[in-house]
Amino acid sequence: MQGAVAQRLAMQWSARINEAYQRLKDPLKRAAYLCELHGEPVNAENNTAMPASFLMQQMQWREELEEAHGEAELDRLFSQVSSARQALVQQCEHLIDQLQDYRQAVQQVRALMFVERFAADVQARLDRLET
Repeated sequence: MQGAVAQRLAMQWSARINEAYQRLKDPLKRAAYLCELHGEPVNAENNTAMPASFLMQQMQWREELEEAHGEAELDRLFSQVSSARQALVQQCEHLIDQLQDYRQAVQQVRALMFVERFAADVQARLDRLET
């Protein structure tokens, strides 16, 4: 009986370790976790307020995605989005690691969530072109 309990406990710990690894290896999940750990939850479901300039950029990208017909257009858009993603990751790193400004970091995490979602949409369109 004790062997089964030990095995179940080992599996539970293994699952928790795997979950922690998945959270820490992804910059977005790691930043969100660090913000929450320091009392600034992301609450993306309830708080979608974003700066007007960011929302305008999102609308422009969505229009470009809708109008894109070829691989070159989609590659160019994906490159823009990837650059924006990298800039947001760097901003999060700076706000969290150097400034410990978790309140501002939460805004960047929310923006990064939008950008990653959009990047996935662009990638899906690229994938459909390849098939």
